[in-house]
Amino acid sequence: MAFGVINSTLLMSAMGVSPAAASASVHAVETFTTAASGISHTLHRNVDWKLFLRLMIPGVIGGAIGAYLLSNIDASVARPFVMAYLGAIGLYLLYRAWHGEHEHRPPRYVEPLGAVGGFLDAAGGGGWGPVVTSNLLVQGASPRKTVGTVNTAEFFLTATISATFLWTLGWEAFTFQTIGILVGGLAAAPFGAVLVKRLSARRLMGFVGGLLVITCGFSIYSALA
Repeated sequence: MAFGVINSTLLMSAMGVSPAAASASVHAVETFTTAASGISHTLHRNVDWKLFLRLMIPGVIGGAIGAYLLSNIDASVARPFVMAYLGAIGLYLLYRAWHGEHEHRPPRYVEPLGAVGGFLDAAGGGGWGPVVTSNLLVQGASPRKTVGTVNTAEFFLTATISATFLWTLGWEAFTFQTIGILVGGLAAAPFGAVLVKRLSARRLMGFVGGLLVITCGFSIYSALA
């Protein structure tokens, strides 16, 4: 959750990496971290496989389009607006967590959400987890199944985006910082599935909402500073 957003933000704001190179590097790493995370979530039975297919297919299509456009157009101008939207979703989740409100019901808008989430993830350097997870939670999906399913579907998304960047930009798109992100990401990924299984729905929504607000606030500040 927010791995791509956090690392892309740091690569661009703290290390001066271009948006396309930052997105390419982060997604190359996420191909490995999401594989580890997806396996862990599967073993802990956190995945809704029907929801997985509804998210993964349109997500892959949207991700490939977003990566292709970012390789040819500077999409960093739109980043503050995307972060503002995610921050608003985070505040809403914090409100619901504070009041203990979460009515479980099947999500209705899945395929369009997957396509938009995949596009924003590639074009913005991250956002699949925050966009898709937060929207599914707002629609009433189970927090545990939502996080597990979204993370497992993300493996196929990141693999597609990485292949698209490799095809359009070549190996020079993947920066040296990729190695450090990979080591840290692989070490941390398996613990996420354990936390999702043990945390209550209210605490999980509060954690996701707080992480969104903090991350998006820092991203907006970095973009406007």
